[in-house]
Order: sequence, then structure tokens, then C-alpha cells
Amino acid sequence: MPRSPASPADLSARLSFWLLCVFLVILWIAGGASRADVAGQAVVRFFAWAFLIVFVLFSARFEWRRVKPVAIFLGLAALLVFLQLVPLPPEVWTALPGRELLKGAAEVSDQPQPWRPLSISPSATVNALGSLVVPTLVLILCAQLTREQHWRIAALLLALIFAGCLLGLLQFSGANFDNPLINYQDAAVSGNFANRNHFALFVAIGCLLALVWGLRGDHDKKWKPIVAIGVLPLFLLIALATGSRAGFLLSILAIATGLFLTRSVLLQELRALPRWMALTVLAFVFLAMVGAVILSFSLGRAVSIDRAFELNAAEDLRSQAFPYIIEALTRYFPVGSGFGTFDPVYRIGEPDSLLQPQYFNRAHNDWLEVILDGGIAGVALLTAVFVWIAVTAFKAWRRGEGSRGLAGVGTVALILTMLASVPDYPGRTPMIMAVIMIAAIWLHVGSQSSHQASKTRNPPPP
Repeated sequence: MPRSPASPADLSARLSFWLLCVFLVILWIAGGASRADVAGQAVVRFFAWAFLIVFVLFSARFEWRRVKPVAIFLGLAALLVFLQLVPLPPEVWTALPGRELLKGAAEVSDQPQPWRPLSISPSATVNALGSLVVPTLVLILCAQLTREQHWRIAALLLALIFAGCLLGLLQFSGANFDNPLINYQDAAVSGNFANRNHFALFVAIGCLLALVWGLRGDHDKKWKPIVAIGVLPLFLLIALATGSRAGFLLSILAIATGLFLTRSVLLQELRALPRWMALTVLAFVFLAMVGAVILSFSLGRAVSIDRAFELNAAEDLRSQAFPYIIEALTRYFPVGSGFGTFDPVYRIGEPDSLLQPQYFNRAHNDWLEVILDGGIAGVALLTAVFVWIAVTAFKAWRRGEGSRGLAGVGTVALILTMLASVPDYPGRTPMIMAVIMIAAIWLHVGSQSSHQASKTRNPPPP
């Protein structure tokens, strides 16, 4: 019997799936740094724009209804950044809080006040706007995918995290690896990231994905639970070796929530085994994870634990700078200083007592930095996102989807990222940007019933 030709929607889904797969690999290679001046940023944005052009030329249409709330939030974020670049008349921007230094520069040089945007560093805000091409591409491509293709993307993400852990294992053993596309920390176990905290979050999400993907309930693929359980000791070992205390705790939390999400399938798999074999499997997994911790201690490489009992110079600088960050936040509130402007903002108010060779380029609390950059508009957008996540997750869990499907993975991955953003800024890296966007889409898609999903995928003609 001849096979019927594929529909335009199916062709679009296939194209989007393969474009997203290739783009995630590119992000793994070049998207692990947040600084604007690293070579990887140019590589990532070039391919993002190139893939957008390919999608526009060869795809049938953008199924935006399937990701409508996520698209709205991303659009509002882009609009907020764009508005900070709109030139304002002198009588407007000089009245904004925190602009005294810029106002004085024109007065000292005896020049008329020019038109200026809200951002105190327009080039930095332009870079922030340009960075949104990464989540935009991921959103557009994910909108075309079927549920099964979403699970295949989850498998690819897990494979990329595993590859990052293998790279981290080489760094753990003392091997040097210099990726010219990102700015590595010397002697740090940071995998394919420039920052060990960001890599540790990546690993924590891998702990979650391994359990949910492996214990999804595919009865015809008995090898998946073995693979999922088998990689957990490696992930935990790498989380210890990174030196990220928050990342290690997030890995423990990810394993706990992953076990909770998959508890029914896990119990079903264990009950299918003889009692002695089930106990042996549980004991082996437990001993393997404990052994990874003991091995790290015995080799003196449990850096996450070691750093819990010491304070290094960088952390001391963070604690000393915190009051000045709060002062800057209040100085520019309620309009904000402009996205991406923390560096000049901090240098304007940096006290002489904190001057040192170390580069303090971020607030190391992304929630505070968003409020500093975006002002009350940033607060409003964050609040709306939090409310949407809570409401959507609640709806998904009431339906039962959240405990076994995409919504559960998306919810927990977003929570892990939000927690990791308290002491750091993982969402500033292109790789984590993509993961955040995928997780948000999983939450939305997973919260919809099959009937709703089919309606949004095939809307009635106008």
C-alpha cells in the first residue's frame, strides 16, 4: 500500500526537530559563556539567525498558538529591552533617577544635553536584546514539535549533559581543555561552561532528566531504566567536583524530585523483579552514589563540600559588594538602569576599599540584577511569570500529567534554575537560556490535554 505524502505540518515538525537538534549541539560547543566579548556568542547568534531564515523559507507556518503564553512573555521581555533603547528628550531622561553623572558630563563640557535612551549603556542593552535571538529560535522550533519529538529532545539534552560530564571527568582528572569559544576558569571542573555554577545546574537538570526519561514507562525499552540509574553516580560525582555548593544541593534536590515524579513506574519496575534482585539493585545504586562521594573525599576532589567550610576571595568580594548593589538598585528604581548595564553601574558606585584586580561583572543574584536593570517593569514581568508557572503547574498536577509527563520535568527544571539564580546568573548563558525556554514549553505543552493540543496544532480555518 503506497504511503500517503507527509502533510505540511509534519514536514515542518521534522525540519524544526532537526534544526533544534543541531542548534543544541552548537550551544553545547559554543554557548556556555555569558560574557558578551567571547567568540562563542558570535557563533551562537550567527547560527540562530541562519536557522531562523531557514525556518522562514522552508516551514509552512509558525504554530504560535501551541506556545502562546511563553511567546507572550518572551515578546514582553524583548519589548521591555527595546523600549530602554528608545531615545528620550533631555527634559525626560535627566529627570530619571540615577542619571546625575551623565547629566553632569554635558554640563562640564558646556554642551547641550543630547537625547539619550533610558539605558545608561546602550551598547550593553543592545547586546542584551541581541541575546534574545537564542530563546526566540528555540521557541519557534519547539512550537512545531509533536509530544514524541519533545521526548526525543529530552533524550538529546540528556546525552549532551552526559557529554559535558565526560568532559568534566577529564578536567577532574587534571587534564587541560581549552575551548577558544568560551572563557574557562583555570583548574575548574566546569565541563562545557565557563562558570562551574552554571555547569553544576546543567548537571542537576541531567539528574532530573535521567530519572524521568529512563522511567517514563516504555515497556518495550527495558534498557532505559538501567541507563538512567547508571549515570546518576557519575552526575553526582561531577556535581561534587565542580566546587559549586548550590549545584551539589540542586543535584540532590533534582534526584529527590525525579524519584518522586517517577515513583509509580519505579515501584512497578521493582515489583516485576524478584525480591532479592530488587533489593540488590537498590543497594547497588545507593552504594554507587555513596561511593562517588567517598571517592571524591579520598582524592581530595569533593570541592563542593570543601568550599562549604571556607570563604575565598571572590565570595568575600560578593558579600562586601552586596550593600552597594542594593544601594544601586534603590538609586535607579523604579525605571532601572537598562538591561546588561550592571558592569558600568557597579563601577560608578564602587568604593575605593573594594578596588582590586578581580572582575566583578554581575550581581551574582539574577533576581536583584533584573530589578536593577528593569526597575518596576522587570518586577511586574517576573511576577507575571511566577504566577503563570504556579497556575500552569497546578493545573497540570491536578490533571495528573505533571507527575509523569513533560509538565513535571518542565516545572522542576524551572524551579532548579530559579534557585540557581539566587547566588549566580545561569540564565545569562545561551545554553541555559535554551533549556529555560524548552522547560517552559514543556510545562505549557504538558499541561494541555491531547484534545487541546490537537486543536492548537490544527486550528479551524478562518
